[in-house]
Amino acid sequence: MSYSLRFLPEVAADLMLVQAWYEDKAAGLGPEFLRCFYAHAAVLQRTPLIFPKVHQDFRRGLLRRFPYACYYRVEGDFVIVYGIFHCARDPSTINESLVERREE
Repeated sequence: MSYSLRFLPEVAADLMLVQAWYEDKAAGLGPEFLRCFYAHAAVLQRTPLIFPKVHQDFRRGLLRRFPYACYYRVEGDFVIVYGIFHCARDPSTINESLVERREE
């Protein structure tokens, strides 16, 4: 079964900030980050249930090569991505952000 992907608008802002930060550190690293994210999104589309639930019904998948995690929920035939956060962030801050984004 293939799921449909949806991204909250905040995810685009998250991705652009991270991409710009990496590109500032080394030329070509920003696009590489985006490639890793979209490869991860393709995995979510095919097999979203392989990643564990970490907060309420939110699941977390770790990106390869970069210290970021993708937080999402599975709702029926949809995978809804709520955010991408650095793994060093305080989990309680991430949880608050996810709940705020969910309620909007």
